[in-house]
Amino acid sequence: MDQIRAAYEARDRELRSDFNRSLPFQDAMDDRWKRAQRLGFGEGTSIYNSATVFGDVHVGANTWIGPNVILEGVGGGITIGDTVSISSGVHVYTHNTVAWSLTGGEIDAQQAPVKIGNRTYIGSQSIIAAGVEVGDGCVIAANSFVNKTIASGEVFGGTPARRLGHVEFHDSIPVLVYDTGKVTKLTNE
Repeated sequence: MDQIRAAYEARDRELRSDFNRSLPFQDAMDDRWKRAQRLGFGEGTSIYNSATVFGDVHVGANTWIGPNVILEGVGGGITIGDTVSISSGVHVYTHNTVAWSLTGGEIDAQQAPVKIGNRTYIGSQSIIAAGVEVGDGCVIAANSFVNKTIASGEVFGGTPARRLGHVEFHDSIPVLVYDTGKVTKLTNE
């Protein structure tokens, strides 16, 4: 046990020095990119060790899957595109047992696949329900419950999630245009 503790402490010092971060044991000791490779995910994709993967889950290239994410693909599978950012604590489900519970098991669990397009951002602590499709180039705000399909280029947020605006590009720079008239330019400046 002392050797394991010493290895973790050394790794923690390294992470703090190189990246100004301290991670829990399971995330500090595993290589996120190698785990994604072991799971058959696309090239350049990373998934934290604290993320849980069940069932049929396919992920494209250059996608980031943060800590404490749940990808539950047992009810029809999950397909996630390229260059998607799935923030910490996001849950994606392909089944629910609401009717099963309420009827004492008389009605089976409801199952449906989930599809998330390319170049999409899903904010921290959001939940994607079974049967949802999220298009390309979408933004889902933190703490959202998504229970309906979202067209490409939309900004959604809330519980349940509703349309807040859309994404435009001005000279290759993404701009969030909210239905309230507010505009947020996303740039490195």
